[in-house]
Amino acid sequence: MRILLLFALFIISAQTTATPLPVKEIANGVYAHFGKHQFPDSKNHGEIANLGFIVGQKCVAVIDSGGNPEQGLALKQAITETTQTPICYVINTHVHPDHINGNSAFKAVGVKFVGHHKLARAMAVRGSYYLGKAAEQLGVKMSAADLIPPDLEVKDSLRLDLGGRTLTLKAHPAAHTDNDLSVYDEKTNTIWLADLLFTEHLPTLDGSLKGWLSEIDKLEKQSFRYVIPGHGELVTDWPQSMQPQKHYLTLLLTEIRAAIKKGRHLEDAVQTVGYSEKNNWALFDDYHRKNVTTAFAELEWED
Repeated sequence: MRILLLFALFIISAQTTATPLPVKEIANGVYAHFGKHQFPDSKNHGEIANLGFIVGQKCVAVIDSGGNPEQGLALKQAITETTQTPICYVINTHVHPDHINGNSAFKAVGVKFVGHHKLARAMAVRGSYYLGKAAEQLGVKMSAADLIPPDLEVKDSLRLDLGGRTLTLKAHPAAHTDNDLSVYDEKTNTIWLADLLFTEHLPTLDGSLKGWLSEIDKLEKQSFRYVIPGHGELVTDWPQSMQPQKHYLTLLLTEIRAAIKKGRHLEDAVQTVGYSEKNNWALFDDYHRKNVTTAFAELEWED
């Protein structure tokens, strides 16, 4: 019994002494960690996305938990070293592993997980595949217990009171994925768009091309002081910094429609569509062909 107790204390100690994740305070009480433009692999262990947290008077909301449980612990340690205010929410902006694989680091009494109303289904459908990829591609051992679905589901919008600070969460129609969630902080006029916005890093399509362009049209009509993308640096000139992404996605739409009209097949489109953008984006060769494939399947049967 004594050995088991000592082992438990060792585990607790290890979890509370993780090296803190580097974060920047980009606005009053809004902290972000900016990932690097890399393809997820066994060297970076999936630690590629922008993550962070927002501090209220009453509690803290985490926004995305990281690419693996250890990064989640590092983010938790950064919060601990920044504020004594307890964590009350972990907000997952969508289903992709670089944003949700650190969830288990935050599981505790009083902590609620929040996500799009389609997130739990997406986690369930992709869970076993993601766990296999974590071991095979990322060199990370995970179990089903690490994939924690939301306790609170957002069907349209949801307001979270952190104490002297209100966050508005919006569930978007299918765009980057079919479970995208944005987080708006009224106090600082900051919006966390996550993977609804990519800068420098090629946008990756896993939802609806037409839906994504529709959401972009709505968002660019709004005014924000700070915008945090899922991948890329802090945006302070909204909506100008979104225009390269809009141009790339519009080009996919235009060129794929033209290819379909000419009777060309997917195999040809993958080799020809969008390559004028090749030198404008990081990781173009890693993601562009998949984008064309996903968009072609959507547009092939449109009215």
